[in-house]
Amino acid sequence: MTAATQHKTFSLARVFAIASNTLLELVRLKVFYFLLCFALLFIAVSLATSTLTFQEQFHSMKSMALGGMSMFTLLLAVLSTAMIIPKDIEERTLYTILAKPVPRFEYLLGKLGGVLAMLLVAMALMIPMLVLVLYVKEQSSLAAASRSLAPGPDRDAALEQIRLAAFSADLIPGLIIIYLKAAVCASLTLLVSTFATSSIFTIIVSCMVIICGYVQHFAREHALGAVAVGTVSVMNFLVKGVTILAMLMIPDLWAFDILDDATGALPLDLFAQTASLGGVYIAAYFLIGYLIFAGKEL
Repeated sequence: MTAATQHKTFSLARVFAIASNTLLELVRLKVFYFLLCFALLFIAVSLATSTLTFQEQFHSMKSMALGGMSMFTLLLAVLSTAMIIPKDIEERTLYTILAKPVPRFEYLLGKLGGVLAMLLVAMALMIPMLVLVLYVKEQSSLAAASRSLAPGPDRDAALEQIRLAAFSADLIPGLIIIYLKAAVCASLTLLVSTFATSSIFTIIVSCMVIICGYVQHFAREHALGAVAVGTVSVMNFLVKGVTILAMLMIPDLWAFDILDDATGALPLDLFAQTASLGGVYIAAYFLIGYLIFAGKEL
């Protein structure tokens, strides 16, 4: 088999090797540990909800903790992904890898795989802290309810409600959606880095697009609503066309903000719809990034 044939043949082993090296590089970054400590501290601070009822306390704690995890993973996804390609170009590692030969598709897929693995490691480190905080709050709430209520059916029902409010299977879909949102931001940042000239430029552009992603929902409703109530004209068609184009280019991150649903009963259809949307965004941004990267002169 010739070198040219080897270059064209997809190799999962090469992708895994690139992803593994990328993961090792990312977990050694100081920003990883700084943001991780910040997220763990934020989760621990969510214990300070003593002025609320038992159910409100757990709802507030979960909202704060999941919000902190979401913010941490999003920042980590953008900052870490923005560094990988410029760093490889600066250290000339990219030229060595592509000359082996390794196809650019495998290189880019391996880099994205390493980032997604790093986000998974971060989630795996934060979830035990979340479980610990909920367990501590559950035990203190059970003790307080046992002291304040007389033995009987009412106390047993109250204790059972506290246990149900502390831990429920609805937390799992919420954590998955948080991971998917960070993965979408990572794939978006990887796309920007394929044509960006520096890490700073990649971070700035990615953050701007992410901010637009959070307001896209409201802008889309306003634009399409204005078209619906307005008269039929060329301007209305232009507004609708621009709105649809923005929907395709900018991720609707508001659709991933289901933290309130994650702290209660999260419908299965909503979870499936949001997870599918995340998968489409990740695949689309990666493929667009690959097309740009494949035609880029290095």
